[in-house]
Amino acid sequence: GLPAGLLPKEVKSYTLSDNGTLEVLLDEPCLTKYENRVFFDSVVRANLSYGSLIGVVGLSQEELFLWLPVKDIIVNDPTSGLILFDIGLAHKQLSLSLFEDPPLCKP
Repeated sequence: GLPAGLLPKEVKSYTLSDNGTLEVLLDEPCLTKYENRVFFDSVVRANLSYGSLIGVVGLSQEELFLWLPVKDIIVNDPTSGLILFDIGLAHKQLSLSLFEDPPLCKP
């Protein structure tokens, strides 16, 4: 599955529809850091299935001074210890250990 620390502590609420659409609400947009800086909008949406968030909206990651939208987040093989962020132009693999605890997210 997905790691517990993928979403920030500041999540106010979330809903999961019957078709697998996940909607996460935060009080306000905020920044946090895993390996790079990450921006969460006040609403983040994606299609949730086991080990993946597909079609993510409301989440961006900083790469070389550019903010790129995160499209998909996937854990293909939990034993690999890696999580994959699809940022369109590239796939970024990060250690699952970065996502053990929900991060603090600052406005």
